[in-house]
Amino acid sequence: MKLNMNAMNSVAASAHNICAKTLFLFFFTALLTACTPEKPQFKSIDLTGADYAKDFAQSNGVVDQNGKVRSIRDFAGSLVVVFFGFTQCPDVCPASMTELAGIKKSLGEDGDKLQAVFVSVDPDRDTPEILKAYMANFDPAFLALRPTLAQLPAIAKDFKIYYKKVEGKTPTSYSMDHSAGYYIYDTQGRLRLYSRYGSDAAGLTNDLRQLLQGK
Repeated sequence: MKLNMNAMNSVAASAHNICAKTLFLFFFTALLTACTPEKPQFKSIDLTGADYAKDFAQSNGVVDQNGKVRSIRDFAGSLVVVFFGFTQCPDVCPASMTELAGIKKSLGEDGDKLQAVFVSVDPDRDTPEILKAYMANFDPAFLALRPTLAQLPAIAKDFKIYYKKVEGKTPTSYSMDHSAGYYIYDTQGRLRLYSRYGSDAAGLTNDLRQLLQGK
């Protein structure tokens, strides 16, 4: 009987230790979960940490429609949305700029923290005057960059975008095939997201709100 009691005491002690360890692991896991920031759930493609498209600035500088050399660093404190296109684009480009203008309005007071940057893939026809008029159609604060024909290939390669001249009936009636989507930078100038053309505008707006919250 004494042997059985010792055995029972040993089993009880072991069970107590197991319970204690289980409770410790439970509370430790709960503490880690509480202390670990929740990973943001973006609708757009998460490019955080990407080693490309870090800036549209190139050697000798890329100027905007006002002749000012621009860099992503110019927009610290704002979200930057970069789109590649051309002013004679019949549908995708104006639709994208209109969408961004609408999203800016939907952000309310935070709309002033959204900077759209349109990068021309057709600098021959997209003169500064044309770019000024084009951007004014959507939002007077939107900027357009006009890389030279020498600068454009390097920028396109860095951003991994495609563009190609498609000949028309006359030398000046050509079109441009090009990638369509938004590269999105957070308020610290870091590339964070890519949104494909045609994606849900409401989802993109929510993504931008999360970035403004520091996520």
